[in-house]
Amino acid sequence: MPETERKRVSSQEETRPLFPVVMGGKAGYIDNTGKCVIRPQFDLAEKFSEGLALVIMGGKVGYIDKTGKYVIKPQFDFTYAGAFSEGLAAVKRGGKRGYIDKMGKFVIRPQFNLIERFSEGLAAVKKRGRWGYIDKRGKYVINPQFDMALPFSEGLALIKKRSKRGYIDRMRKCVIRPQFDDARSFSEGLAGVKIEGKWGYIDKTEKRVINPQFDFAWGFSEGLAGAKIRGKWGYIDKTGKFVINPQFDIALPFSEGLARAEFRGRWGYIDKTGKYIWKSTE
Repeated sequence: MPETERKRVSSQEETRPLFPVVMGGKAGYIDNTGKCVIRPQFDLAEKFSEGLALVIMGGKVGYIDKTGKYVIKPQFDFTYAGAFSEGLAAVKRGGKRGYIDKMGKFVIRPQFNLIERFSEGLAAVKKRGRWGYIDKRGKYVINPQFDMALPFSEGLALIKKRSKRGYIDRMRKCVIRPQFDDARSFSEGLAGVKIEGKWGYIDKTEKRVINPQFDFAWGFSEGLAGAKIRGKWGYIDKTGKFVINPQFDIALPFSEGLARAEFRGRWGYIDKTGKYIWKSTE
């Protein structure tokens, strides 16, 4: 194969979407046509992020590339680890959590009780019972003060104070005061919020864009959001209309054109028409 053609094929392999599946009790990866690309061999496998995927073997966490080769060998506690985000991944060692780079080296030493992924240059961390935000040097930018905190998304972060959830900006300003019983991070301009037992969606001005009506709901991803009503999950658009009718027992957010869904006890991946491209036989 000519060098230019080899580079083209290699580039396609690096960018093609892969999805974790379980076959024969082991985890591997399929592509978006349902073809098995990385044979099932892991105890657990998560989706790829920034070219690497978290896998568990023998009770330890490591990271592989899209050829299935270990880039970081299994060595971290399986009880907690996260995907790479902005070049760093949250892992646990010795009972504390910190952040590693793509060489597997700690750049922020394990010292926190709980941590979230980096997003927009900051990460939410918990220490001594309170959540705050650190930068990539491990220095606090927003001091610990929240009962709960999630990663920044679209300039705002979901926080919890005194059992209610609201949103802050990077300047620590409370943009939407804590008032919701439950809520999601902003995604594609909207955030799911729970009001009087039902889920709906607001925009960044706090305006209700989709009135509370769902029993449960995820954030928007690729134009659609999973929503549950009368015991079944489907997918809605940004007008609140179901474009994939409620029929699934569980339905997770879309990523790279596919979403993981369960129907009658069997997991699989569906496309945006609701059609299965792969379904578990187990």
